[in-house]
Amino acid sequence: MSLEQQQSVLENFQKVFNEESFKQNLSEDDFKKYLSEKQELSFKKGHLLFEDGKKPKGVHYIKKGTLKLSKSGVYGKEQILRFVKEGDLIGYRSILCGEDFQASAEAMSDIEVTFLPTEIFMHLLAVDTKLCFSMLQKIAFELGESSNTVTFLAQKTVRERLAEILLLLEQKLGTNPEGFIQISLTREEIANIIGTATESAIRLISEFKNDQLIEVEGRNIKIINHEKLMKVGHVTL
Repeated sequence: MSLEQQQSVLENFQKVFNEESFKQNLSEDDFKKYLSEKQELSFKKGHLLFEDGKKPKGVHYIKKGTLKLSKSGVYGKEQILRFVKEGDLIGYRSILCGEDFQASAEAMSDIEVTFLPTEIFMHLLAVDTKLCFSMLQKIAFELGESSNTVTFLAQKTVRERLAEILLLLEQKLGTNPEGFIQISLTREEIANIIGTATESAIRLISEFKNDQLIEVEGRNIKIINHEKLMKVGHVTL
């Protein structure tokens, strides 16, 4: 699925998961129940919204900020699964499967969320057909994303993976006014994403910088030659 299609899936979801849509599609009693049950919450960078192995209590709709979903792997090493930006929903998979969380969600910036307890979320799916269909699309998309990740890790070199992940992060999360990717990652986090040792990630970032593909300021990275970086990663965006 292209990034344009990914954005389309997210935008379609946002059109049905909001107060105006619920007011139109729910009965008066259901809408009042939604308003009374939802919680508007704020958290600082570094806060864990939920942890791997914990029982889910509801879902979080991200109104502002960015999070990372990660899982502890062999010997306790963190594996970053994906990043979540504003307008997205997390926590629903474990609820729908009836299992504990299979990952942790950590705020990468200060965030604002709408929290819906499990009971009201499941009720909304039962009574709002537009929301239910949009959730099916979202789940299908994320299943495809997981499949692409397996291929990404298995078939590309580490150099190709780094080039592709930098391009994808920029496309998915955007850039700040100075042009740097809208997320600050440690070298260890980058290494975890592309499946290599931290030392290898540091060396490759230095090579990309020397080749004038990227600009680096501490943890911040700006892509300065998209065309060459796409050739390195064999990427078509």
